[in-house]
Amino acid sequence: MFVHTHPYEPFLFKEATKLIVGTLPPPRFTTRDLKEGDVDFCYGSRDGQLWPILNDIFNLALPFETTQEAIEKRKSFLVERKIGICDIVASAVRSKVDASDLGMQNIELRNLLRYLGQYSNVETLLFTGGNSKNGPEYLFRKHLRANGVVYEKLSDEVPRIHRFVHPITAKEIRTVSLIAPSGAANRAVGSLSLYKSLKAKDPTFNTLDFRIMQYRKFF
Repeated sequence: MFVHTHPYEPFLFKEATKLIVGTLPPPRFTTRDLKEGDVDFCYGSRDGQLWPILNDIFNLALPFETTQEAIEKRKSFLVERKIGICDIVASAVRSKVDASDLGMQNIELRNLLRYLGQYSNVETLLFTGGNSKNGPEYLFRKHLRANGVVYEKLSDEVPRIHRFVHPITAKEIRTVSLIAPSGAANRAVGSLSLYKSLKAKDPTFNTLDFRIMQYRKFF
């Protein structure tokens, strides 16, 4: 069994108004066996799409390489845009060493509500995935239930939007369940009627384009 611990502390600062919330990076980030083109930071996998999406939306000219410069440029962007990162999983056990959310067992969650109490300017949580089992929204729902917090649906259209009231600060916080920025979610994107419609109008339109269109609205 492989104990998959999160290799990065949450990237939080008092001015943050949005938080990106995922689960765990690929196991190689925990074992420190990075590949060429990985960035040693949150969502830094060379196979991931979050940073390419943000790079396109904001014209960041980010380097995609295992260098300190690549890390610092990402941190500077996040601070400038008041976006923090706080993945919800602290650790999990895996029988198979891969990055699938479904493969996580004995999941230990971070106390996201505690962080939100400390960083009370946060107004929006941006989930990098939906309510499928062990996805970030699924685990956050579990976290809220354990703390007796009501989770209210505001929109059932993709991306789904919910709200809750923080039990200590009484602040209303909204959540947005974005399509996961990974190749594994491409099938789900392809099944969406909106994607099919846009693809029919423009055959060059692809799943990355669809994510860029969706993420632009919320970032």
